[in-house]
Amino acid sequence: MRQALRWLAWVGATIASLALLSQPVGTQAQLAMSLAAMAAMIVLWAVFDGPRTRFVFMALGSLVVIRYILWRLTNTLPAPGDPISFSFGLILLVAELYCVFILFVSLIINADPLQRDPPPKAAAADLPSVDVFVPSYNEDAAILAMTLAAARQLNYPPDKLTVWLLDDGGTDQKCGDADPAKAAAARARRGELQALCDELGACYLTRARNEHAKAGNLNNGLAHARGELVAVLDADHVPFRSFLTETVGYFAQDPRLFLVQTPHAFLNPDPIERNLRTFERMPAENEMFYAVTQRGLDKWNGSFFCGSAALLRRTALDESGGFSGITITEDCETAFELHSRNWTSAYVDRPLIAGLQPDTLTDFIGQRSRWCQGMFQILLLKNPLFQRGLKPIQKIAYLSSMTFWFFPIPRLIFMFAPLLHIFFDLKIFVASVDESIAYTLTYIIINLMIQNYVYGKFRWPFVSELYEYIQGVYLAKAIVSVIASPRKPTFNVTNKGATLDHDHISSLALPFFLIYLLLMLGCAVAAWRYLFEPGVTNLMLVVGLWNFFNLITAGASLGVCAERRQLERTPSLAIDRSGVLTLSGRSTDVSIERVSAESCTVRLLSGAFDQGLTRAALRGALSVEPAAGARRTAPLPVHLEDATRDGRDLVLRLSFGALAIRDYPALAGLMYGDAEAMRRFQLRRRRHKDIPTGTLQFVWWGLVEPFRALRYLLASRRPRPVEIGEAPVYDAPPETAPVPAVPAVPASAVSPAASLPTAAKGVDSESGDDWVRLMMDYENERTLAELRGRRTSAA
Repeated sequence: MRQALRWLAWVGATIASLALLSQPVGTQAQLAMSLAAMAAMIVLWAVFDGPRTRFVFMALGSLVVIRYILWRLTNTLPAPGDPISFSFGLILLVAELYCVFILFVSLIINADPLQRDPPPKAAAADLPSVDVFVPSYNEDAAILAMTLAAARQLNYPPDKLTVWLLDDGGTDQKCGDADPAKAAAARARRGELQALCDELGACYLTRARNEHAKAGNLNNGLAHARGELVAVLDADHVPFRSFLTETVGYFAQDPRLFLVQTPHAFLNPDPIERNLRTFERMPAENEMFYAVTQRGLDKWNGSFFCGSAALLRRTALDESGGFSGITITEDCETAFELHSRNWTSAYVDRPLIAGLQPDTLTDFIGQRSRWCQGMFQILLLKNPLFQRGLKPIQKIAYLSSMTFWFFPIPRLIFMFAPLLHIFFDLKIFVASVDESIAYTLTYIIINLMIQNYVYGKFRWPFVSELYEYIQGVYLAKAIVSVIASPRKPTFNVTNKGATLDHDHISSLALPFFLIYLLLMLGCAVAAWRYLFEPGVTNLMLVVGLWNFFNLITAGASLGVCAERRQLERTPSLAIDRSGVLTLSGRSTDVSIERVSAESCTVRLLSGAFDQGLTRAALRGALSVEPAAGARRTAPLPVHLEDATRDGRDLVLRLSFGALAIRDYPALAGLMYGDAEAMRRFQLRRRRHKDIPTGTLQFVWWGLVEPFRALRYLLASRRPRPVEIGEAPVYDAPPETAPVPAVPAVPASAVSPAASLPTAAKGVDSESGDDWVRLMMDYENERTLAELRGRRTSAA
């Protein structure tokens, strides 16, 4: 009864508020009301804090938004007697309504995000058994070696932990391919990965046919595994040692819990972060989803499986028939099915894995296209509004996650809408300049304030617009195709680790250049018409400014299309570990500050190696102090690459060279022994960017980046000189690149040292060309010259 009265009170208050907000007022009164709400929001933001302040802040902003929408619906549409203007005006209005819908749904979901306490600890005897699934398709053996080695070192009783490599690249179907080269390559891969698993203590598993993509591969793992819990890790998602200790305990608290999801954290920048140089200073694009939205969904039992970095209960999967595979987003679909069966989920907002993102814009768009099509498949084939078993708030949660991916259509509408008035004088938005200021401008500012207040630590102003525009140019076609044929999309593996050894223009850049030129022409025409054409009103100035903002967005996107070369061949992570370095028989304690799959940076506090350190590329070993409770591993082979002074300390760059499989446990223990390393990196980037500063940054990108893109474009017209010893670079995607004929190799004939591809074995220390190139990559030319001078004098 009490709950019913509470809902009745909410409904009554909502109806009364809408009735009050719908009352007509003058333009000046509307402006005064909006400015008053804005001032009150600023005071709340600056002076007060807490959940109640958050609700009041969002309520004030929502009132202004509702006033704007009611005005748009009743006063701004063109007359139906002008069917062309009316049609385009209606399209623009629908796009705006979609954005307001997403705004309000996100505010409902994220009004009070849940922060879970750490789970209780249990005795080793009471812990459930865990199977770790690492599904693989075409990843390099070096990537798999790191993931499997780290999974084997998870802080968990060894007798209750089984690590499985689920290989879909060496299936019977592929090994028996009609193309002899492809069949030989598949057989070689199978033998290579079998040897890798034998060396690292993992279980190798493949299947007869590549059916149902990743979902089918995971279900094949379920058919052979027997653990009570299943951990799923993408092949390039390496777990930190504490992954299980910080997640398993939640299952003991709730017998209906089917999922514990953790965030996806990444070691390398995506194309936007790399090409705009924001990786070290701006929060990652996915942090808004993982740090706010997933926590908001968790409050309503709506956080869902994201394909990796998660634990699932085996009995729940068995009840639903395993991982769902009707759509190409098996992760969200699986969670959707289990939530509708009254199972619960939990989200843990602590980075416990470190993964890799797509390096190129082409791979980035390909990944997002799969996500977009998969979420639309679920929406069309299993609409949450009609799914039995889901609570109303869960239906809203899933609906928000699925309809979000409709953003490419409104984004492109907003991009091209002002051109209709500039070029064709179509009035699709009927309003005076005063009304545009009182309603539209204040709505835009209030909307920015709400987003900056809720997401400010995780998303800079206008960065969402940039990401949506870049994706929207290509995802619009993906949306149309999946709507036309919901069952047609197929699962495509995202390429990772692409070679970026020189600056170049992306192969996807042409539409962005054309749109930029079109918008630039629109700005010129708008300015000419406003200044010189008789009868043109101030509305042309307003539309011209709208078009100019679109030009800024398009300019920033050209900077994303201008692909910068990647300075690090393998991503690195700043850590804080200690060890003992031995070079040429001499040992000293070191502090290890940064590590990647190829090298590490250490600091010598004692300066014990000052004498003769730079006479040659010294070889030695690095013994790492194990994390608490971890087993000590064998020392890592290293050789000296570089030495620099930092005050009284000596900083050394050490290369691991060609690692054997047996060395990967030590490397994984060093790099992934402490999850706080990733958390520190994320927190360093979570700096709130206020609206004025964020706007200036965005405008700067929009003005400057087109010139860099033009420079790259002109440079691409000239043949790039190939350096001596440099291998040619092929831009063909993996699916179309020629596959060399590789003879079938039995597992017993593959040695551990030979099981890793040449490209992953690091830099040959005897190669002078590699030495110089590596030094240039790390911008240590002056130090290198000094070292050479010392060697010459010593000789």
